[in-house]
Amino acid sequence: MHRGPAQAETVREAGGNPVIGDLITDQVDDLARKMQGHDAVVFSAGAHGTGMDKTTLIDGKGLQAAADAAALAGVTRFVLVSVFPDALRGGEGGEGFEHYIKVKKTADVYLTRTDLGWLIVRPGTLLDTPGSGRVTAGPAVEYGDVHRDDVAAFIDAALHEPALNRVIVELTSGDTPVADAAAQLAAA
Repeated sequence: MHRGPAQAETVREAGGNPVIGDLITDQVDDLARKMQGHDAVVFSAGAHGTGMDKTTLIDGKGLQAAADAAALAGVTRFVLVSVFPDALRGGEGGEGFEHYIKVKKTADVYLTRTDLGWLIVRPGTLLDTPGSGRVTAGPAVEYGDVHRDDVAAFIDAALHEPALNRVIVELTSGDTPVADAAAQLAAA
């Protein structure tokens, strides 16, 4: 699901079926109809620095609506891309970033209190350069950077590991191949 009509072609090129939606204006019933028939929801939406009000609406209330919609649609697997707790600690992020951290934590808590089969992935600082296909993943890892495509690859691998259920995983660049990292966590 994407909000901007211009994003449809990008989704299509990546092999997806583009569906227009808006976490701010769509009601839970609308979102549930759009999720109907899917095996999983991966929530990676975010306000991306457009203001605290949008952060609250998208990263916070949007997550709540999406989780409620997934339950209503019968989608039992829900992956949330959250934020690493150590991100920009020390005040470098400012008031808006502190608000973002608080909203993301509240969203994490909300999801953990649902009956969904949830997985919360907390990546380190996201890098746009090509990834290595190798990560460090665990319930608690040292803070660091991680490539966006390695995060996506980890989520893809995690979706094929049913035992990675109702857990929080921190993720940074590392030495373990992505699929192995997911499999090792699932076996633990």
